[in-house]
Amino acid sequence: MASVLIGIVVIIGWSFVAGTLARFRVSGAVPMVITGVVIGLATSNPIGTALDTDIAEPVVELILAILLFVDAIEVRGGFFAGERGTSLRLLFIAMPLSVAACMLLGLALVPSMSVGLALLIACVVIPMDLTPTSSLVRDRRVPERVRHLLAVESGYNDGIVAPFFVFALALAGDHAKAASPAAALEDAVPAALWAVLAGSLIGFFAARLTNFSERRGLATAQSVRISLLLIPILAYGCSVELDGNGFVAAFVCGIAYKAARTNTPDEAQLSLVDDVGALASLTMWFVFGCTCVLVFELGFIWEIVVLAVAALTVLRIVPVYLALVRSDIGRRDRMLLGVFGPRGTASIVFGLLAFNDLDGMFANVALYAMTVTVLGSVVLHGIGVGLIVERLGRREASPPGG
Repeated sequence: MASVLIGIVVIIGWSFVAGTLARFRVSGAVPMVITGVVIGLATSNPIGTALDTDIAEPVVELILAILLFVDAIEVRGGFFAGERGTSLRLLFIAMPLSVAACMLLGLALVPSMSVGLALLIACVVIPMDLTPTSSLVRDRRVPERVRHLLAVESGYNDGIVAPFFVFALALAGDHAKAASPAAALEDAVPAALWAVLAGSLIGFFAARLTNFSERRGLATAQSVRISLLLIPILAYGCSVELDGNGFVAAFVCGIAYKAARTNTPDEAQLSLVDDVGALASLTMWFVFGCTCVLVFELGFIWEIVVLAVAALTVLRIVPVYLALVRSDIGRRDRMLLGVFGPRGTASIVFGLLAFNDLDGMFANVALYAMTVTVLGSVVLHGIGVGLIVERLGRREASPPGG
C-alpha cells in the first residue's frame, strides 16, 4: 500500500511541473519509471507475486482496452488521415516483416526457445508507441509528414498485433494449454471472433445512438465524454463474458465507433477518456519501473539483449525502408520513419500479460525481453532523438499522398 501511495504522490507532483518538464522534452514516463525502480530496490515487496495474480491480469487488460479504443478513434481526418497507401504499407507490410524477422532471430539466438515464445516476444517488442516520446510529434525539426505517419501507425499497430499476441500466448502457454499451432488456433480464433462480434456491435450502436442524441439535443457534452470512457469498458466486459478477448474487442469497438459516427469526436469530447488513458499510461510506467528490479535479478542474458537491440534498430528500419520502396516517401524520410519507432505502454502491457499468463522461465524471458526493449527505447528514442534528427538533417515535408 505504501508503494501505491508513493506512486500517487509522484503523479500529483509531476502534474504541478508537467509543463516545465515538457519544455525540456521530459515526459511523465520518466519520473514514474525512476520512482518504480527506487521502490523496487528499496523495498522487499514481492513485486513479481503481486503482478502474477488473477486480479492483475484483468486490470492490465482493461487498461489496454481503454488505450486501444482511444488509439482507434483519435486519428484525425478519416481512418488513415489522408495517408492510406503509405499507412497500409507500414501496418501490413513493414510490421509483419518486423514480427517475422524478430521471431526468426529469436529462434536463431536461442535454439531451445519454442516458436510460440519467439512469436510472443516479437509481438511484445515490435509495436511502436509514441507515448514516451510525445515531444517527437511536436518537434519541428522532424518533417511534418513523418510525424503524421508515425501518429497514424502508433494509433493502429498495437491493435492489429493484438490477435497475433493472443494466438502466441496460447501457443506458448504452459500446462499443455496448447500443444500445437492447431490447438492454439482452436483457443485463439473463437476468442477473436467473439471479440470482433462484441466490439463491432457495441461500437456501431453506441455511435448511432450518439449521433441520434446529438441531433435531437438529448445529450450534453459531459454525458458524451462519460460514454466515451464507458463504451470500451462495456465492449471489454461483454467480450470477456462471451469468452472473447477483451482488449481486441475494445480496439474493434473503436474502429466501428469511428466508422459509424457522423462527426469524429473532437478534443473536448475525448478529454475525459484521454485523461484516464494518460493516467493509466503513467501507472503502467510506474509498474514498469518496478519490473526492472525483477530483470536485474535475472542477470545479463546477452541473447535477449541482442534481440532487443535488433528489434529497436535493424528489425524496424529495414522492413520500413523496404515497405516504402517505390512510394512517394524519400529515402531520408524512410530512414526517419524506421529510426523513430519508440516502444512504450503497449509493449509494457503485452509483456505484463505474458508474464502473468506464463510460468517459470517462459514468463521471465518474456518480461526480460519487454523490459530491455523499452529501456533501450527510452535511451534511443528519448535521449537520442535530438542527435538522430541533427544527424539526418531537417528537410521540408513532402506533399501528402496515399
